[in-house]
Amino acid sequence: MCPHHRRRGTSVRVGERKLDTGCSGGALSVRLGMLFPDLSPHGTVEYLVQAAMGEQLEIITPFQLYFNPELVFKHYQVWRLITNFLFFGTVGFNFLFNMIFLYRYCRMLEEGSFRGRTADFVFMFLFGGFLMTVFGLFVNLVFLGQAFTIMLVYIWSRRNPYVRMNFFGLLNFQAPFLPWVLMGFSLLLGNSIIVDLLGIAVGHTYYFLEDVFPNQPGGVRLLRTPNILKAVFDIPEEDPNYNPLPEDRPGGFNWGEGQRLGG
Repeated sequence: MCPHHRRRGTSVRVGERKLDTGCSGGALSVRLGMLFPDLSPHGTVEYLVQAAMGEQLEIITPFQLYFNPELVFKHYQVWRLITNFLFFGTVGFNFLFNMIFLYRYCRMLEEGSFRGRTADFVFMFLFGGFLMTVFGLFVNLVFLGQAFTIMLVYIWSRRNPYVRMNFFGLLNFQAPFLPWVLMGFSLLLGNSIIVDLLGIAVGHTYYFLEDVFPNQPGGVRLLRTPNILKAVFDIPEEDPNYNPLPEDRPGGFNWGEGQRLGG
């Protein structure tokens, strides 16, 4: 199971923080001195699988990935600001469950309400990650990947309120109830719901500031995607006044009408 779930398992004190691994049986080796492999700039599902397999083979350990403000700001281990979102525990039911939901709802958001708005999509990731990192300081969470998944599910569900959902063939409900159903399912598995509540809170904050408040009387748009993200990720729009060169026009050069044979 994912190390941020509060279950019985191995607890190790690293520096001044106690890290609950949540993994029963088998001692985890702490290798804080070993070099951490280069991180891909995009948190893809493929990388998450590799991270889980690397932990399984003890190439890397959760202690190299978890969020620790002291290690980030005093020892300049800034990769922890990203890697704590990329670890979902060893390969198992919880890991596969998170991978399915992360891939499914991330893809539906990108191809749905964020279609043609890649910069806005990236800004949502940055905004959500920043808020979770700030809130994580107060609730003492060391891995935020599951909270990020719940955030994506929440935003999609609020933007698709009339979609009918079926949960394992047992429950039928409207899409806005999906995050709460997932939280109840997590509770039944004996996991802490703090992670789910954090994801719901951050998702609602983004949804309210992006979709609700700007449409209220006197409301303003507080979330604006920085121009640098638009310059990097969005395809520039074509200038309607642009007059292409003859060789760039459809059909190429105008060679004239010509004459008919025998005319």
